[in-house]
Amino acid sequence: MDWNHYRFLSLWSLPAPPAAVYAVLERPEDYPRWWPQVRAVTLLDAGTGVVTIRSVLPYDMTFTARQTCRDPDAGVLRIALSGDIDGWARWTVTADGTGTLARYDQVVDVRKPLLRRLAVPGRPVFRANHRLMMRAGRRGLIRYLEAV
Repeated sequence: MDWNHYRFLSLWSLPAPPAAVYAVLERPEDYPRWWPQVRAVTLLDAGTGVVTIRSVLPYDMTFTARQTCRDPDAGVLRIALSGDIDGWARWTVTADGTGTLARYDQVVDVRKPLLRRLAVPGRPVFRANHRLMMRAGRRGLIRYLEAV
């Protein structure tokens, strides 16, 4: 088993139409406005940016995110990640009753040296940290959607 390899899946049920949710998710430069753990997004061009995140644990993760798929009709946004984590992440936005289901898939390998050294004992804590970050992101997105 590669202790530095992670697969994550988060499902967000949101009380807004899919088009509204997609419109927010396709603007990563605004993520720090509604997602507390996304500390900074610096756009390098129309499809690439540098992202810094920090959840409960006392470390930042910085990576470059490069858009690889943007399909509003299918509700799909996909990025390639490189830096402290390497891999990919994808949002899939679909109608769900009167609201939206936003599915977040992520497959990454950790490259940050400190986290690699702590891979075995830290793995359950790192996974819990990710869950907390995703939970806060969902709450923040709901508040943001209600405000706009």
